[in-house]
Amino acid sequence: MSMDKSRRSLEQMDKRTSVEASAIGILGGTFDPIHYGHINSAVQTAKWLQLNQIVLMPCHIPPHKNSPSATAKQRAEMVSLVCKEQPIFTLDDRELKRSTPSFTIDTLKELKANNANTIIYFFIGMDSLLNFTTWVQWQEILKLCHLVVSARPGYDLTRLNQATKKLLANHQAIDNTVLKYCTAGKILFSYNDLWDISSTAIRQNTKEKKSCKNMTPNAILEFINKYQLYR
Repeated sequence: MSMDKSRRSLEQMDKRTSVEASAIGILGGTFDPIHYGHINSAVQTAKWLQLNQIVLMPCHIPPHKNSPSATAKQRAEMVSLVCKEQPIFTLDDRELKRSTPSFTIDTLKELKANNANTIIYFFIGMDSLLNFTTWVQWQEILKLCHLVVSARPGYDLTRLNQATKKLLANHQAIDNTVLKYCTAGKILFSYNDLWDISSTAIRQNTKEKKSCKNMTPNAILEFINKYQLYR
């Protein structure tokens, strides 16, 4: 699936009525490279929330991370390979086309401008939740979407920092039924199966010529080998 085709798919989705496209999930990240930790967790969460569409959104210059190893084009192409294999995923490359850091608030405003009635579930990890109150205009973000936090089963929420505890006290939803009655502003924990996989481990294994089997789809491994990434 080409980036242009994937982008057109999302634009078409943006133009549907709220009945036809009442909710979407969004998973952003560097995807350097994308792997089964991203893929399986997102699919499991989408099934739990009864979502039919997950938008994968690679960021260009991540505000909270080091610059990616692969180019923006290469990371988008790897995400496209996943979209081709699993139709639930759609690539949105809008953040890759920016020359400035990728701020979530800018992306959400663009999406809402195109389809104000669509409910957005923004998928993040526990590490992102812990620094969410440092994100640019984080209060405005919660006016535009729900946060769905991927957490490990048994995670001790009492160990959270005070800013995050206050955030959850004001916004946490106990279960996903609550989300049916509001369009934004809730934070919900999704306790998925544990996939102990990271992009860092894949890059390191590749550099050391170790196997990355079962860490990411074969199509991604073939792409990495073809373009000699992470050597």
